[in-house]
Amino acid sequence: MLFGLIKCGKRLVQNKIIYQQTKLMVIRGVCDGVGDLEMSSGPYFVGVDVGTGSARAALVAADGRVLEQAVQAIKTWNPEPDYYNQSSDNIWQSICQVVKKVIAGVDKSEVKGIGFDATCSLVVLGAQGSPLSVSKSGEAEQNIILWMDHRAEQETQEINSFKHTLLKYVGGQVSLEMEVPKLLWLKRNLSKTFSNIWRVFDLPDFLTWRATGVDTRSLCSVVCKWNYDAANESWNKQFLEQADLEELTRNNFEKLGSDVQPPGRKVGKGLTAKAAGELGLPIGTVVSTSLIDAHAGALGMFGCRSKESKDDDVQGKMALIAGTSTCHMSITRKACFAHGVWGPYQDAIIPGYFLNEGGQSIAGHLLDHVIKSHESYAELKSTLGEDKFIYQHLNKLLTKLAAERGLDQVNCLTQDLHVWPDFHGNRSPIADPTLRGMISGLDMTRGIKSLAIRYLAFVQALAYGTRHIIENLYQYGRAPFQTLLFCGGLAKNPLYVQCHADICKLPTLIPDEQEMVLVGAAALGAAASGHFDSLESASKAMGGTGHLVKPNPETLEFHNRKYKVFLQLLKNQRQYRSIMQGDTE
Repeated sequence: MLFGLIKCGKRLVQNKIIYQQTKLMVIRGVCDGVGDLEMSSGPYFVGVDVGTGSARAALVAADGRVLEQAVQAIKTWNPEPDYYNQSSDNIWQSICQVVKKVIAGVDKSEVKGIGFDATCSLVVLGAQGSPLSVSKSGEAEQNIILWMDHRAEQETQEINSFKHTLLKYVGGQVSLEMEVPKLLWLKRNLSKTFSNIWRVFDLPDFLTWRATGVDTRSLCSVVCKWNYDAANESWNKQFLEQADLEELTRNNFEKLGSDVQPPGRKVGKGLTAKAAGELGLPIGTVVSTSLIDAHAGALGMFGCRSKESKDDDVQGKMALIAGTSTCHMSITRKACFAHGVWGPYQDAIIPGYFLNEGGQSIAGHLLDHVIKSHESYAELKSTLGEDKFIYQHLNKLLTKLAAERGLDQVNCLTQDLHVWPDFHGNRSPIADPTLRGMISGLDMTRGIKSLAIRYLAFVQALAYGTRHIIENLYQYGRAPFQTLLFCGGLAKNPLYVQCHADICKLPTLIPDEQEMVLVGAAALGAAASGHFDSLESASKAMGGTGHLVKPNPETLEFHNRKYKVFLQLLKNQRQYRSIMQGDTE
């Protein structure tokens, strides 16, 4: 897996089908100490994770060890800027392939449950569950609007202008990455598709429906991405009518789904005969209500603990699912309403807790862009091969450069280079998709050394963005964090992790089991099967332990100064816009 990519083989290319990795990859014996799988006793649980660019599955033991995993690329179409489509048929076919691979070496009767997570993408189905096109060109196969699609900018602005009271649960405004603006876009731009809708699903809920034939929704998906009113346990008719989507309120909101269940609940009678045959599992295998992919990673990590600490209070943890984008998850027993941070979402991950969700729309993808758009990338690629070796080389080079320049700390290499990292808008805590990136301090230096320092500045900027989210939560009364936890591609980059520890002034915990999104998905199946008495118990039993990275106190003053510059860049960008719009002070 590449640094900066949470899913294997993901690449975004304008006006082309994105299908970089066509070969199924299977990884055996992931955890140290795992021997012959046929000699390993059950029970087993299967976790399925559908990310931006791939479908993955893992066979997971009851203690959270990943015994087998497999990955298969999925298709994405990018017909024009900000438009990203996928196919539910293609995704399901990919899931079937990877599940069959990971269970091949075990007694299928020992697989007691399966859990699904996926991106918060919009799936549109017509009569008999057939795909309905979300493409302007009408290809029926393309029936998913991907989470990162930004076509519904105008619709988002209109919905936010009504200032409905429900918006207090999404930091004051919906994001154009959420589903209600996309549904309004479909109504206005693809009326034939909209008028023929039988059901619309968040992708995780589509997977449980496809597996069981039961039309349920996970509270995680509908409360986090569909503006479901969890406090009143119902859809809000007034909100939908105000958003010009009154058609979706008819017949008890059947197109949106009227049976909403918390994560970790058993769905129907388990796998249907059709799905069981496709997946290679017994009919009736327990299926859990689903989670969004990042939320599954958070579920896995909330149960992770340091070998050095006895404090295991989940309220003191922030889980960062750091890959293509980054999600910042934390839960509290008391609701925290913070402007610019999504939530509080009641029972969205673990029942009894409120979720706050921050995020960065691009993180690993941003670092990839910085490196691959630099003139030195071709030379590094030719010399080092895989991108992960380029990141490793740059990390080592930074240490060398600091020593050559007589600097005690690598961080000081960016004394005069400052970055605002929102090249694809700001998700949190500003919640402004129109913000753009900024760089201050460029010079005429060229070559790999110049790239290394620029790369460091962007890594730091992402960590300052996390600090911005944390401080915003504190401003609204959230209890202090004690630990940051990381999973995803960026968690494997030690520079990224150490910068977060130093800049956020918090110890960071890296789980020993790297694939925590898959563990979280499997924990859903474990809880639904009754192997654990609750989802929280499943998380703690399967979360395992991790390695603690402590902040370097010698960098504190330097980062405090740079953080002030970071905030000033935001003020400057707003001022520049005001000037260009002709506003006068």
